[in-house]
Amino acid sequence: MKSHFIIVATVAGLLTATGCASPLSRKSDALTDVNEPDQSDPFRTVSSSSDGPVTFLDSPAVQSGTGPMDESYSRQFQVTSSGLRYRILRKGSGRQPTASDSVTVHYRGWLDSGKEFDSSYSRAETTSFPLNGVIAGWTEGMQLVGQGGMIELWVPARLGYGKAGNGNVPPNATLHFIVELVSIN
Repeated sequence: MKSHFIIVATVAGLLTATGCASPLSRKSDALTDVNEPDQSDPFRTVSSSSDGPVTFLDSPAVQSGTGPMDESYSRQFQVTSSGLRYRILRKGSGRQPTASDSVTVHYRGWLDSGKEFDSSYSRAETTSFPLNGVIAGWTEGMQLVGQGGMIELWVPARLGYGKAGNGNVPPNATLHFIVELVSIN
């Protein structure tokens, strides 16, 4: 089996990765204001909208290759005080990682339009990395799911690649991920 390595450099807490897929055109982000956290309720629930960004449940292409969801998964996104939206699609039976752990995952990342910008599924192999060496949205989000679980992350630009963007991710882009936590290393 061929090994795949992600080369990362932490700059202001953001992940920079090499080897992303083809260039993308920027889609207008109509949800910029919606991504702001409601400070009065740091874990409020938000519904996804058919008029809004593509979510995991909206797209067979985004679901392709992933493992099963729990029968009792929530269709609602929870929102943390930082503005990260997430929903647990499979709880997992293992412990939850901490920011200082390294993890092995399978994941897919896409923009609001549904355009994929990175995927371990398309490479047909998992990826391992330290949680304190990736974008803030991943560091926070992966601590919310147990080993063996699957989480959908909706990452506002300030918790992702911000104003600079990154390769195939345009500036100020909201990022979406489906992540299966294979193991905590």
